[in-house]
Amino acid sequence: MAELLAKYGPWAMVTGASSGMGAEFARQLAARGLNLVLTARREELLIRLSDELSSQHGVETRVAALDLSRDDILGELERVIDPLEIGLLINNAGFTNDGDLLDNDLDAEIRLLHVNCRAPLMLSHVLGARMRERRRGGMIFLASTVAFAAVSQWANYSASKAYALVLAESLAKELRPHGVDVMALCPGFTRTEFAKLAPVNNAMAMDADKVVAFALSKLGRTTVAIPGFFNKFAVASTRLQPRALNSFVYKKIIGPTQRLSGAV
Repeated sequence: MAELLAKYGPWAMVTGASSGMGAEFARQLAARGLNLVLTARREELLIRLSDELSSQHGVETRVAALDLSRDDILGELERVIDPLEIGLLINNAGFTNDGDLLDNDLDAEIRLLHVNCRAPLMLSHVLGARMRERRRGGMIFLASTVAFAAVSQWANYSASKAYALVLAESLAKELRPHGVDVMALCPGFTRTEFAKLAPVNNAMAMDADKVVAFALSKLGRTTVAIPGFFNKFAVASTRLQPRALNSFVYKKIIGPTQRLSGAV
C-alpha cells in the first residue's frame, strides 16, 4: 500500500469515477492513501463518492463534474488540477453504442471517439508531460479484450479500445526512461452494479474489485495487463486464429450481452 503512494502519489485522477470500475479504482486508491480528483458527468454521484472516501480514508478529494466529449475539457480541468501534483492518471471513462455502425447516430459515434480516445490523449499529454518532468508517475488506460478482435455491432467501440491499447503500449516505451509507468488494462466481462450480462457471459465475468486490484498490482511490472484465465486464453487465441475467425468467435460470445444492454 505504501509503495503505491510513494511511487505515484500524492494525487491520482480517475475519469468516469461516478460508478462501476471508475468508482472501484477511486476506492482502492483512497484505501492506499492517495488523494483523488474525481471526474464524470454526474455530480451528485461524484459528491457522494467524495464524501465516502474522505470520511473512510481521510484523503483529500476534488470533484470535477464534466462531460469528456466537450471541446473545452482541459480548460475546465485546469482550474482543478493545476495546483495539484497528480502522479497517477486512470483513463477509465468510456462507453459503447450498440448496433450496426451505419444505422447509429453519427454524432453519438463521434462523441464515443471524444470520450474513449480524444480525452485520454489530451489528459495523458498534459499530465504525462508533468510526470516526465518530475521523473515519476503512472498512467492506466482502460482498453478491453475486444481491442484484439473486431466486433460487429461494436465497430467503433472495439476500434477505440484498440487505440487505447496501442497508445498505452507506445507511451510506455517513450516514458519508461523518464520513470513513468504506463499500462493498458484489458478486462473482459466485468460485474458492476450497472452491468447487464447474459447468463453465459456472467459465468465468465470477474468482479470489479478483483479487476482493479489486479491492475494496481501490475502497474510498473507490465505494459499490458489481462485479468482472469478466460480473458488471457481469449486474447492468446487471437494470435493463433485468422482475424475473420476472431471476429466470428467474439461476436458469438458478446452478442447476448449486446442485446441486453449494449455495454460491458
